[in-house]
Amino acid sequence: MSPQKILIWPFVFLVRLYQTVLSPLMPAACRYTPTCSQYTIEALQKHGLLYGGYLGAKRILSCHPWGKSGYDPVP
Repeated sequence: MSPQKILIWPFVFLVRLYQTVLSPLMPAACRYTPTCSQYTIEALQKHGLLYGGYLGAKRILSCHPWGKSGYDPVP
């Protein structure tokens, strides 16, 4: 396992935990495809902890009724 994968593993685990435990209890509200949680996991895996974490946080903060919507893949 590469050092980058070891660094992002706890963060990916937390997002997966959210997807499994909390997300089913809340109404579907994500305005994007893929969902914000899936986007965050992909960003972490593709870009690493710092930039991927930044992209994930930026995406989550933009997911509100006055924000954009639609297909928005990880760059």
